Amino acid sequence: MPKFAANLTMLFTELPFLERFEAASKAGFQAIEFLFPYDHEKQQIADLLQKHHLQLILHNLPAGNWGAGERGIAAHPARKEEFREGVDRAIAYATALQVPQLNCLAGIVTDTPVQARNTLVENLAYAADKLHASGLRLLLEPVNTRDIAGFFVNRTDQALAILDEVGSSNLYLQYDIYHAQVMEGNLAETICRNLGRIGHLQLADNPGRHEPGTGEINYDYLFRHIDGLGYTGWIGCEYKPAATTIEGLGWLKSHGIGA
Repeated sequence: MPKFAANLTMLFTELPFLERFEAASKAGFQAIEFLFPYDHEKQQIADLLQKHHLQLILHNLPAGNWGAGERGIAAHPARKEEFREGVDRAIAYATALQVPQLNCLAGIVTDTPVQARNTLVENLAYAADKLHASGLRLLLEPVNTRDIAGFFVNRTDQALAILDEVGSSNLYLQYDIYHAQVMEGNLAETICRNLGRIGHLQLADNPGRHEPGTGEINYDYLFRHIDGLGYTGWIGCEYKPAATTIEGLGWLKSHGIGA
């Protein structure tokens, strides 16, 4: 069956961020992911990973002022220089923390669609080349427009068309099952058709964005399907626990798997 990584931005939020590493390890997770490491020193995070025997599998490129509601700057024409500086910063963190791949959030776009797309393609090409030189993969994630109104990349086919336009062998799709279910459904067939282009999977159920088993998605079937396709990567648990994180981890055992 698939292997699962705890998303520390969403899970164990009862605890301060730096205490979530230990909690994830004690819960049985061997890998973690989170949105951003940049509020903390690289060595501080590296020490926690080593102490708790955890692998960090993913974090995002800098995405602007998150606290002010920004959700990415990659498609903003006026912020190309800031984006490039963020790529360098992300590579420095990923190298220190031994992260294999970084995700790019396109952002909420106020410019024209043509300006946004052209900027995003240019920025992705730049980042993919820079990451390749450092032995890192770049991902692009579609995000649903119900949760983040105006998010520029919001469907699988749109993201893949952008990947095609960039034309880099170092650029992959981050397929979040929850976002895809909200926007388009057809999960099993889409994953099957595009498996070779998917660099990372994430999950949550719908509605509510809670743990598997709380909503409409047939995760029992989907996990067996993904396993049968031969997917060998991690699946990030990027959901909001319906109660506490520990209380909500019963879904792992209910599917006959461990963290």
